[in-house]
Amino acid sequence: MWHRVPRPEDGGVTEIIAGLSMSPPEFLSVLGAVALVVARWLPPAARPRVTIAAVAVFALSATVLGVVGIRWQLLPVLAGAAVALPFALSPLLRPLRRRPGRPAWRARWWLALPGSAACVGLIATGPVAAWAFPVPVFPEPSGSFAVGTRVVQWTDPHRPETFTADPDDRRTVVVQLWYPAQKGPAGARRAQYLGRTEQEARTVSDALARGVGLPGFLVDGVPQARTHAVFNAPVSGGDERFPVVLFSPGSGGVRTQNTAWAEELASHGYVVAALDHPYDSAAVVLDDGGTIRTATASTGDRDADEELAAGWTAVRAADLGFVLTQLESLDRAGNTDPLTGRLDTGRVAVTGHSMGGAAALQAARQDPRFDAVIDLDGYPHGPATPALHQPVLALTQAITPSTDPRFLPRLTEALALDTATSYRLTVPGAAHLTFMDGPLYLPPVPPIVGSLGRAGGPHIVAATTLAFLAATLRHAPGDLAGALSAYGNLSVHHPDGRP
Repeated sequence: MWHRVPRPEDGGVTEIIAGLSMSPPEFLSVLGAVALVVARWLPPAARPRVTIAAVAVFALSATVLGVVGIRWQLLPVLAGAAVALPFALSPLLRPLRRRPGRPAWRARWWLALPGSAACVGLIATGPVAAWAFPVPVFPEPSGSFAVGTRVVQWTDPHRPETFTADPDDRRTVVVQLWYPAQKGPAGARRAQYLGRTEQEARTVSDALARGVGLPGFLVDGVPQARTHAVFNAPVSGGDERFPVVLFSPGSGGVRTQNTAWAEELASHGYVVAALDHPYDSAAVVLDDGGTIRTATASTGDRDADEELAAGWTAVRAADLGFVLTQLESLDRAGNTDPLTGRLDTGRVAVTGHSMGGAAALQAARQDPRFDAVIDLDGYPHGPATPALHQPVLALTQAITPSTDPRFLPRLTEALALDTATSYRLTVPGAAHLTFMDGPLYLPPVPPIVGSLGRAGGPHIVAATTLAFLAATLRHAPGDLAGALSAYGNLSVHHPDGRP
């Protein structure tokens, strides 16, 4: 199976083989390198032709890669080929150097076999590394709208920045909007993943890698990816007003961490506003080019960390309320913004992943403008009161002995106190990072990203949240509980206490 992956260097696309996450030149370089090793073991009559063909294929593919850029995953392939090349060419060149009458010397098989095996092992490391750390391929949005995106920066003049000592510093947030757009030309340049520019994407990618203790080069394919949205695309025609969905990322997460989900929602007629929370998000690149890095860190003491997390959650909740106010202002008549008059701020959901889910719950408690809440595997930090009055969808991974024993009781308490019907859906095979873009580019190891495959997690998150939003914001008829239960184990909390 083949996919087309945009490359930022030329604004074009490079096809890749989906199973191996390798482009045709990369795949050919692997085949050429393997052929160089195998040629030594072929019958003498076939050996010269195979060797010459292998050298030609490898040289051509390596030249192409040198032009478009070589990923680190291909370095073992190049090294293995470099070791095998002299031994592959030697039998072809030896007759030119051998004296007449002297027999040709060739290494015994038991001497050559370990070297050949070592070269094949080295070459095989390349495809394995490319499979484990691919350039992410984003699912094609399934809705009827094309998707546009843009980034805005807003400063709250009434709220001091609590992470700095400057009394004049005011809280600033960076927000990325995904919205229904007009369909553009087939060759329209797609938006960079993780940033407005390649430099911003690499800054964010490196910060995310450092946050989880990985060397930045391991995920250097992530900032190469492009999504399905088009920056600053014209808003979809007509006068339809679109419901609004706000999103807060996980601790150390960034506004783009759920891009696949945001694009899917926008293609179905929602405007998604995802926040960077400065000093909490891994790296926030401001309009002036300055970068704010995370200043939050746990202490290792459970009670102290819970108090810190509750404070950070409160800041995030205030950010969410502020952004909704800005969106209301943007929508008012008299503005010249392309989204003016197109935002239905009377139908708003607040969502978040991990700590962002906790922030969504707190924002909904404090602000009745939020009509629905989605918590993506978020521990409910902060107070459980006042009670929620909005329908809630909580998606969680399976509860295991390693799960914080306080998680399920606190989440159950929040849902049980809700005066609206709420839902907890436990997704089999999910891990904490299943609920973001992580499965698209991290090693497919179940404890890290779950066992649902590269696209399985993003698909389930999008399908369940779309069903929930259709029922709560658009009041679409249908059996919401039945639709949700198709994806996992569902618990429904009714406001009258009935099961």
